[in-house]
Order: sequence, then structure tokens, then C-alpha cells
Amino acid sequence: MPGPLALERAARLFRALGDEARLSLLQRISEREACVTEMASATGEGVSTISQRLKLLRAEGLVKRRREGKHLYYSLVDGHIYNLIRNALEHSEEKH
Repeated sequence: MPGPLALERAARLFRALGDEARLSLLQRISEREACVTEMASATGEGVSTISQRLKLLRAEGLVKRRREGKHLYYSLVDGHIYNLIRNALEHSEEKH
């Protein structure tokens, strides 16, 4: 049985995933690594808005980043996050 800290961490993870805009970013980078400017251009939102969302996702341990020149590229931390996103989206498309 998970302890209180694990439950708290899982709840924070689900809160981070619970925002449609953040989930959309995660889905986008689950397909391939992307830089902030690419994501901003693809979504039509500002770089600062995308950066703030990614900052929260990074703080929750869902994404990692790497620097290449002046660009920051984001990707999912691991396959667990990929599976969470994929399973959630597949489940949401099922008819019950």
C-alpha cells in the first residue's frame, strides 16, 4: 500500500495532468522532443505561456529539458509518463 508521500506525489501529478493545455503539451512532446518556440508556434500561444506550463510540468517531474544553443528542448522524463498520457487519451476515446 502506498504511503502518504506517494499518494501526495501522485495527486500532484494528476493535478498537473488535469489541465487541458498542459496535457496537450505533454501529448505533443510524447511524439517527439520539441523546443518552446516550436510549441508556441504550433499552438498559437506565446512563448512565455508555454514556458510557464513547461516549468510546472518540469517541477512535477513529468518533463526534462536540454539546451542546444539558445533553444531549450523538452521531452518526457520516461516511458511511465508516456504510458499515462496514452492510456488516458485512449480511455477518453472509448465509448462506455
